[in-house]
This record gives sequence, C-alpha cells and structure tokens, in this order.
Amino acid sequence: MKVEVGGWGLEPGYTFVELLVVSTIVLILASAVMPLAKVTATRTREAELRRDLRDMRTAIDNFKDAADLQRISPLELRAGYENYPAELDQLVEGVTANNDATGKKIKFLRRIPIDPMTHSTEWGKRSSQDKPDSTRWGGQNVFDVYTTFDGKALDGTKYKDW
Repeated sequence: MKVEVGGWGLEPGYTFVELLVVSTIVLILASAVMPLAKVTATRTREAELRRDLRDMRTAIDNFKDAADLQRISPLELRAGYENYPAELDQLVEGVTANNDATGKKIKFLRRIPIDPMTHSTEWGKRSSQDKPDSTRWGGQNVFDVYTTFDGKALDGTKYKDW
C-alpha cells in the first residue's frame, strides 16, 4: 500500500535512522539499569547473609541458655565445651531434654542455612577458646559463625567480620 505525501509515493514503516536512534536510546537505558540491578542483587544477598547469621547465632545462644538452665540432658553436653554445641548439626538434630523419659528432642534450627555468598552450608566457626580474629576453628565448641566468603560488602567491611 502506498501513501501519497506531497506527491511522493512513500512506503509506511520506519527508516534506518529511526531504528538506529531507538536502538541507541534502549542501549543507554539498559546500560544505566545494569549496575543498579547488580547492586540490588548484592544488597539482597547481604540482607540474607545477615538474617542467616542472626538465626544461627540466636540458635547457639538458645542452646547455651538451655544448657545453663539444665534443660538439656547432661549426657548430650561434652565436658570442656562450656555448654555450647559441639557442631552446628547438633542444633538441627536436637538434644535430649533433661529428666524426660519420652526421648523428646529439643531442636534449635530447622536446617543449617545456605550461605548466600558461597552457596554452601559450610560456615566458618569460632570456639569460645579461639581469638576473636582467628581464621581457624579450634574445634572445642561452636561459639560463633561467620561466612567464609572473602569479599567486601557494599559498605566497605569484610563479610567475614560480620
């Protein structure tokens, strides 16, 4: 179908220049959005990491409190562990309640969370005997957890220091 414009027979559609201009505008907008999307994804992983660390640390504290209050069977606690769990798995598997013949288990975590930075369930651990800046776990108990990811957060701090 031809359209008559001022006596010229033109085909309807877009010219190459119009397509080039539109493509350029789309590329500029996309290049502005990509860094924003990366920062948003990183911020989401950081929030998930903070939540997972808080959940595990709360579970460790709850285990310690229950042991201190003698709610956990003494057979479940190891000597020299200062009433902290021996492993993270102990928080998931549970421990036998004190003076309970039913064998009821007290559980502190549903599962060990997946580290959003390493995509693994392997977490760095510190025992109460380790130095606060220690990079190796002494193995005496689980006093604290941290990510093993070696990067820096958006605020400039190291993820391992969280």
